[in-house]
Amino acid sequence: MEIVQLPVLDDNYIYLIHDLESGDTAAIDPALAQPVLDTLNAKGWRLNYILNTHHHWDHIGGNLEIKAATHCQIIGSANDRDRIPGIDIAVAEGDTISLGRHKANVLFTPGHTSGHIVYHFNEDDLLFCGDTLFVMGCGRLFEGSADQLWHSLQKLKDLPASTRIYCTHEYTQQNGRFALSLEPDNQALQQKMQHVDRLRTLHQPTVPSTIAEEIATNPFFRENSPSLQQALNMKGLPPIAVFTEIRKRKDNY
Repeated sequence: MEIVQLPVLDDNYIYLIHDLESGDTAAIDPALAQPVLDTLNAKGWRLNYILNTHHHWDHIGGNLEIKAATHCQIIGSANDRDRIPGIDIAVAEGDTISLGRHKANVLFTPGHTSGHIVYHFNEDDLLFCGDTLFVMGCGRLFEGSADQLWHSLQKLKDLPASTRIYCTHEYTQQNGRFALSLEPDNQALQQKMQHVDRLRTLHQPTVPSTIAEEIATNPFFRENSPSLQQALNMKGLPPIAVFTEIRKRKDNY
């Protein structure tokens, strides 16, 4: 499967995924229509689907214009049926989406919003996670609770370590600086940030990451870490309490 990463707006990514055998193509969270249409034209691809992770405008802004131009079908969360423009197929936890021979499992991941879903192509080791998980970060709590988001992230944390994470914002440098403020002695985090800073100096994306990298560096995946708990003066407290404190600190960072 070929993946095209389109940077748009200030820090968004739109993804085009293309099955080389069938020619099927999907756009994921298109904030804008023109970059998608231009890329489809340049590649000679036909768009079959738009996959939306949630209803925020910078993930659905291009839906209707793209649909009008390509006659694609729009897939989104059943919980967001009334908030995603042009939705044709409403999906929920346990549903499967096919793109040629590639299959994605839908996971329900509320917290950032009440209806957020992600798409896990398990045989391809790919996760398109919208705003639930970022490189070294996670989404803000706009509609859900810390408890909901923590449970959502546990689902993602349990995916195979080799899973590549494609989130929809370039927030990595700021996330990494916050992570270092909590765990300045984390060597994996130090090395990751050196790499991230080099990439951003060259105006290159820091996405994708992997589940393994996030377990080593992302504070929202490290609520069980003794060193992180000690830094927060929360050693031995329940993981959900540690996670909630980290999310509060990130909000005020």
